[in-house]
Amino acid sequence: MNIGIISHNNKKELIENFCIAYKKILSKHTLYATGVTGRRIEEATNLKVNKFLPGSVGGDRQFMEMIEDNRMDVVIFFYNPSMAATEKPDIYAIMNLCDAYCIPMATNIATAEALIMGLEHGDLEWRAH
Repeated sequence: MNIGIISHNNKKELIENFCIAYKKILSKHTLYATGVTGRRIEEATNLKVNKFLPGSVGGDRQFMEMIEDNRMDVVIFFYNPSMAATEKPDIYAIMNLCDAYCIPMATNIATAEALIMGLEHGDLEWRAH
């Protein structure tokens, strides 16, 4: 399955640690991430990550195009909830697309762990194309 991973700057270390903890499961899937997040995941885990541009220069748009093409199966987006709503249009746009295309999305460590464990147990096989 295709797993998309994004994180805001203050969540980069958390996403690295998440990927280290679930490296065995993630290694069975194809990973996609925006530029800096993808590079940091690769460095921390040695996992292969297909990297888009950095989010601020078009990576978010590339990420959303994959969702719109129904080529993303799971999205993990650790964002900064304390940012003002006007500063984080990316999370809302991605969330809306995931809802429109019925793509499971986690926005925090608890839901990300539930999704990854469900993925490992085959609970998301209905997403297989």
